[in-house]
Amino acid sequence: MDPTALFVLASASPRRKDLLAQLGLRFTVAAADIDETPMAGEIASDYVHRLAVEKARTVATRHPDAWVLAADTTVALGSELLGKPRDAAEAREMLARLSGRVHEVFTGIAVAGRARDSQVVRTQVTFRTLSPDEIAWYADTGEPLDKAGAYAIQGKGGFLVQGIDGSPSNVVGLPLGETLALLTRVGMPLPWTEGRR
Repeated sequence: MDPTALFVLASASPRRKDLLAQLGLRFTVAAADIDETPMAGEIASDYVHRLAVEKARTVATRHPDAWVLAADTTVALGSELLGKPRDAAEAREMLARLSGRVHEVFTGIAVAGRARDSQVVRTQVTFRTLSPDEIAWYADTGEPLDKAGAYAIQGKGGFLVQGIDGSPSNVVGLPLGETLALLTRVGMPLPWTEGRR
């Protein structure tokens, strides 16, 4: 059997794909098409957990013999969820609200198929105090448009961030340490464990 068929990433995110590939993991990609609308009163940790589990289980119906990994990330400013901005104007508005403040990034990770397990990872991010010109310039780069919270810490948006407390890769969209621990718990062979069993 093709070894990539044993591990499926249930995400269309190029950032998650790149993060996993950097570790030498072999996998196929099969995005899940689900409704990602938050439920009324749903808090950030519950929201990302629910979506990650739904994505993993949806894709696992097509790949029942694989380990199917899914993730979902959102930015929370207090009790408010900041998803992907619709346009540059909304990106500017989000960035202005994050400026000089601490926010949280939550990622739900879930495995389905051969085994089931899930968890939520939280990272605190502190933004610099941004000038209107900095906000306008960054919003106009187009980079914020497909990013929760309207920024990419691994890209041009790195200049916005003063500090983080927690997993850096969680802010990109996949907490690598916690994801590898999850895959280990469910028994998936990893590059450094293959041949030792």
